[in-house]
Amino acid sequence: MAGRDLITAQLDILATRLPSQVVEELADGLEEAYELHLHACGDPEQAARAAIAEFGDADTVTAAFLRESPWHRTAIVLLLTGPLMAAAWAVTLLTAGAWTWSLPLPAKILYGAALVTIVCALLFVVREKLAYRRTRLAMIGSVLGLIVLDVLMLTVIAVMTPVPVWPMAVAVPASAIRILSLARRLPAVIAA
Repeated sequence: MAGRDLITAQLDILATRLPSQVVEELADGLEEAYELHLHACGDPEQAARAAIAEFGDADTVTAAFLRESPWHRTAIVLLLTGPLMAAAWAVTLLTAGAWTWSLPLPAKILYGAALVTIVCALLFVVREKLAYRRTRLAMIGSVLGLIVLDVLMLTVIAVMTPVPVWPMAVAVPASAIRILSLARRLPAVIAA
């Protein structure tokens, strides 16, 4: 395979995975590296392989962009803080006597299923190495889902608890902070 064909093949793979402006920047750098190596060795295929080795193949480059994406770090933070949020809300709901509330069972099941789905999507975001666009979409869905679930939890606790219970002093501000933090990060995730 000729040198330029190797470069083109790598860029074609990246074009299916990464935003076009990123691929354009990579193409410029890869082409420049190819020209330098071609000038040094004179062999187009060897120059292309050296340029690709210098930059990393398409899988390596994609994995690096995923690792450095704004949603990757956010997903890690959400997964690490999730158990703390769950504990704060569990204590709050137990102390408030949530088992006596007249919420329909399907609503409880739907809430739980949505939460499990969001956790699975966040795990996908953290673990995925090649699907840049899918991880972005999973993160957008996770952020929007968590905002909705936190708003629902705050609404239910406000409506169903006539007298505030002490654990609300932790759970309510934690959810409010998470809502504000995610709302602030959402435009960056959407734009990336």
